Amino acid sequence: MDNNEALAHAAGLANRHGLPLLVAESLSFADPQASDRHHTFVLEGVPGMEAALRQRGIGYCFCLRRNDTEPEVLPALLADAAVVVTDDFPTPWVRQETERLAGKLPIEVHQVDASCIVPMRRMEKKQYAAYTIRPRIHRLLPEYLKPQAEWHVDKPWKGAPPAGHVAVTEANIPELVASCNIDHTVPPSTSFRGSRSHALAHLERFLQERLARYDQERNEPCNHATSTLGPYLHHGRVGALEVALAVRSYAEEHRLIPDAFLEEMIVRRELAYNHAFYAEQPDSLEHIPGWAQETLRVHARDERNPCYSYQQFEDAHTYDALWNATQKELRLRGSIHGYYRMYWGKKIIDWSASPEAALRTMLRLHERFALDGGDPNTYTNILWCFGLHDRPWMERPIFGKVRYMALSGMQRKTNVNCYIHEIDQLALNRRDPVRVQ
Repeated sequence: MDNNEALAHAAGLANRHGLPLLVAESLSFADPQASDRHHTFVLEGVPGMEAALRQRGIGYCFCLRRNDTEPEVLPALLADAAVVVTDDFPTPWVRQETERLAGKLPIEVHQVDASCIVPMRRMEKKQYAAYTIRPRIHRLLPEYLKPQAEWHVDKPWKGAPPAGHVAVTEANIPELVASCNIDHTVPPSTSFRGSRSHALAHLERFLQERLARYDQERNEPCNHATSTLGPYLHHGRVGALEVALAVRSYAEEHRLIPDAFLEEMIVRRELAYNHAFYAEQPDSLEHIPGWAQETLRVHARDERNPCYSYQQFEDAHTYDALWNATQKELRLRGSIHGYYRMYWGKKIIDWSASPEAALRTMLRLHERFALDGGDPNTYTNILWCFGLHDRPWMERPIFGKVRYMALSGMQRKTNVNCYIHEIDQLALNRRDPVRVQ
């Protein structure tokens, strides 16, 4: 919260106007990912958020729209504000909702980049790959990779929350989720709970148990050397700046070299945000490089054998036990280990009737099951499978010059059998090495 640029900006405006600050969050049955999994994760973060804001003298209103017979609360609530501050989040759904709400308001709406360390707008254009954005980020990083100045609100919020506020407690979350007209066939994650306390527990575990191993072991899923912070970063339970500062501080204290993690956390992540910021439809094949579009077009009629349906993919009914395990992980945890997610996507291309069909399958599976399904990282990681931010490789059927990944490579580089066994055990007894109690 201390390093949230949007909240700090809002506090400054409130003080300038001599008014209290109110934070409003909303959750709707109409959200693209609306399901028991998504709603539960979001709601689990509400009690802690409300308590933390109250301690700082900030009001809080949580708006829950259960179905289309309930009116929207947020527009009327925002109309009473002097200024509205919102995240500058570069995905189609958020952009559309922000524009829709701003169009109804007779007041200023400020969008603040609270997602990236180096603000997206400091990159003057879309970057081709990591090697083009890296020097730009490193040049600007000293300006931004530092704790923000302390801030406070001069005039505390007093009294009850505004009309329309829905009280959320840990005990009533299942009841609230059940009352919503959403997809009740996707259960909550076996592995992630949505509170900030759980986010901080994942961060603390990463610092103490995984950071020292990250560079050497991050691509071995069974070694559990990654941060597992993706869902929390996407939902704002921790911030990128907060994580980067914690990692840098811990590494300095314990004489570790955090460069590999910070490369992923800052350069690679902000490359994804750069793509989403400059691409009107960041999930479209129109935004992969021209060479990739051409080579996929040339090989569009290549034979696919096997060729699976969407339902077969969703149900993990393929001949490949490793791929089936990655899909089961997505269904159970709401995420896939990053290295295996690349293999997961490549095989969907291999087994789909066309690149367009493969893309639709990947997007739909992430939208249904992934806790970060609407994140710029999601769109970029999916399009990477089709050549985004990559280079041409040796030509082969179906893929043309787009990079191919084979089961033999996974078996050579990782402990495939260990991973399959772990996911099978997770499906049986829900005991998960990823979960933090």
